[in-house]
Amino acid sequence: MNPNRRSFLKGASALGFAALTGTQPLFAAQAGGFELANLPYGFDALEPVIDAKTMEIHWGRHHKAYVDNLNKAFAGKADWLAKPVDQILKEIGEVPPSIKQAVINNGGGHSNHTHFWKMMKAGGSDGPTGNLKEAIVSTFGSLEKLQALMTVNGMTRFGSGWTWLVKDQGGKLSAYSTANQDSPLMKGHTPILGIDVWEHAYYLKYQNKRADYLAAWWKVVNWTRADELFA
Repeated sequence: MNPNRRSFLKGASALGFAALTGTQPLFAAQAGGFELANLPYGFDALEPVIDAKTMEIHWGRHHKAYVDNLNKAFAGKADWLAKPVDQILKEIGEVPPSIKQAVINNGGGHSNHTHFWKMMKAGGSDGPTGNLKEAIVSTFGSLEKLQALMTVNGMTRFGSGWTWLVKDQGGKLSAYSTANQDSPLMKGHTPILGIDVWEHAYYLKYQNKRADYLAAWWKVVNWTRADELFA
């Protein structure tokens, strides 16, 4: 048995996970609620940039907790549970005030991570193409300058958060960071690239060397996905 899978099975037994499908576990569906989707690759697919243990914990515990807590926040609110999480974040001003912050925290955590997993792939890809490449050059000067800006934004984000490349409703690119699990969707922006700078995203491998993690992350970027999101 693959050691990554054996390790997860031990944790799954403790957490009461219901089933195992394919190369990654599938959590039991929660009727009328949000679900944690399978990763699009194995725990070790992004090594050596992101180690298997970090992926296992990040996805199977942290992301799962956001999903569970989002379902709790919307308990008994079938109309909200029926909406996609990204739509909820775009309509965050309409969420009941009593649960709004919980939805920002956990809905943002669910959405941000769902996008994050898809923004990466084993071995990465060559770089942006077509319209996205042109937009990056025209907006930032070069891909290297964008990378430097996103690194600065990630390094200067005090505490936990994300560093983003986003597209606004007019198709213009910008780069900024957000705190905690705040989502660009709440600003009406579409995430194109996002790097998780919460310590749980990198600490097992990089310890306090966030800069090393940010530099390495570009080796696993799924530029095909970024091109699609921009288009």
